[in-house]
Amino acid sequence: MLLMNLRTLSARALRDRTLCRMLTTQPNAQRPESLKQHRQQQQHQLQHDFPAYKGQSYDEVVKLRKQYLTPNVTSYYKKPLLIHKGRGAQLFDQEKSYLDMFGGIVTVSVGHCHPKVNAALEEQMRSLWHTTNIYMHPKLHEYAEKLVAKMPGDLKNVYFVNSGSEANDLAMVIARLYTGNHDIISFRNAYHGASPYTMGLTAHSTWRYPLPGLNSGILHAMNPDPYTGIWGGKQCRDSPVQTTRNCDCQENECKATDKYYDQLEQIFKYSLPRGKVAAMFAESIQGVGGTVQYPKGYIKRAAELVRANGGLFISDEVQSGFGRTGEHYWGFEGHDIVPDIVTMAKGIGNGFPIGAVVTTRKIADVLSQALHFNTFGGNPLACAVGIAVLDVIDEEELQKNSLDVGSYMLKGLEKLRDKHDVIGDVRGKGLMIGVELVADKETRQHLSAPHFVDIWEMCKDMGVLFGRGGLNANVLRIKPPMCITKADVDFSLQVLDTALSKHSEKARQNC
Repeated sequence: MLLMNLRTLSARALRDRTLCRMLTTQPNAQRPESLKQHRQQQQHQLQHDFPAYKGQSYDEVVKLRKQYLTPNVTSYYKKPLLIHKGRGAQLFDQEKSYLDMFGGIVTVSVGHCHPKVNAALEEQMRSLWHTTNIYMHPKLHEYAEKLVAKMPGDLKNVYFVNSGSEANDLAMVIARLYTGNHDIISFRNAYHGASPYTMGLTAHSTWRYPLPGLNSGILHAMNPDPYTGIWGGKQCRDSPVQTTRNCDCQENECKATDKYYDQLEQIFKYSLPRGKVAAMFAESIQGVGGTVQYPKGYIKRAAELVRANGGLFISDEVQSGFGRTGEHYWGFEGHDIVPDIVTMAKGIGNGFPIGAVVTTRKIADVLSQALHFNTFGGNPLACAVGIAVLDVIDEEELQKNSLDVGSYMLKGLEKLRDKHDVIGDVRGKGLMIGVELVADKETRQHLSAPHFVDIWEMCKDMGVLFGRGGLNANVLRIKPPMCITKADVDFSLQVLDTALSKHSEKARQNC
């Protein structure tokens, strides 16, 4: 009955997030009479609380965008949103509020405009904006101490930059200097940045320009994907939800790991100088690639192989760090390894531009061979924000919330997978979740773009913003601010359920 009620709600009514949080996936969780009464109360409150938009008109913004921005700057949705305010897990355009289940591309970690983070930035702005690191300033050193305290082992030296691409750029330089080797391995389907240097690491044709030298010293290993890869199945992932794909693995034994590892060994046997590799990069869970998880035990064995051949293992925590995976503060801890270098960005600053490279003193010493300088890296404003973000994650127990709420959502999505033929796979850990949409569950053929967009647009119209990823752009990327609640999850599941049902009904009518 609730689903029928939801279908009758207008898009305008759905803008009320407090109302949305009352919706659950349980058919009898809310009687229609009380739901209607609640709607009326919240609509009245919304008239007082909804932030007024005072900027340029939508049409003016569209005109300016076309006139002055480079044409590669594209927007989500057929009619792009004009967002002017954020609060917690909500985003606001001129008329509606939306539940942000993508966190500004996995960047808003503790919530939009978090009061403590805002206050830290405002206080720092009143005292010192910038000096560059030719002088010392207290925030840089305070932040460095707090950040490396979160790192295991000897990972106690940090260099601050401004983005994930910059962090991975620098990690590549450090690895090549330290080892004296040139070749670096990353995975097919990986995304490590879009700068000219990191574009070689990124193995998505959609993100690569035809530039000379792009692949100089870069090799791409077979992606160990238990769902769409050659091997894998329902015993292979470290996730609350396993793929339905059949495999020969036992509960605590993943044969796919052995087979993918054999493929990695082939690179060392045939494509590298014997015993000479600079590094291997790996996201702990692939982000842009569609929340792809590796078979259990693979990353640990890969790290051992790289080190045995003179290289460093580099964990890209740009999307999976800072408690997002729930069980651990860093995604690599889920693979039972301590990397040689860790790169991070995005959620580190809750939307403020900051990134970092963390390594050991011994490895970091190679940067002393020449001058290396980053004008804005570790600036006072960024460091003040970074400190506040670390504090909020601890004080509000957002890592635990990621585990609890994320596992709750994964289980809810699993039920939707079993209900809807269009959901092929549900995967992830904590609040790093992917939902792969397919045209055929047996063949795992990806859902075509028009059909995916139909579902995606309906979710937006009903008040929920999901990301989009995977090489075929058929994966719903769910990486919200880590402050979301189970009520937010209930609403998201209800909206997705409704969109999938409507899409299936359209498909039946068109047959």
